[in-house]
Amino acid sequence: VQLQASGGGGVQTGRSLRLSCTAFGSTRSYDRMGWTRQVPGKKREFVADINSRGRCAYADSVKPRFTISRDNAKATVYLQLDSLQPEDTAVYYCVYSRTDQGPFDYWGQGTLVAVSS
Repeated sequence: VQLQASGGGGVQTGRSLRLSCTAFGSTRSYDRMGWTRQVPGKKREFVADINSRGRCAYADSVKPRFTISRDNAKATVYLQLDSLQPEDTAVYYCVYSRTDQGPFDYWGQGTLVAVSS
């Protein structure tokens, strides 16, 4: 499975961005897609994920500002980032799992989100 992400960029505090990620290859009907993020020098952290039936999970730090959704027909997951804060600045990685829970199996190349105050 290959993941192609897009939509990052630089914005000011309080603005919004929308990230997209499409999975290519041997995807499964019952899978899970999501996002993690990493600040240089810090540990990568979970942001949100969604399974094929629409069940979502979010990190406490992004509730309720971020919204994850997906289009199963397009094998694409979206992350709407609203009310962005400087602490949201990170490289965001699209992730994919062949199962409904547990660790992710695949990672995308990362897209930078930079929020200035």
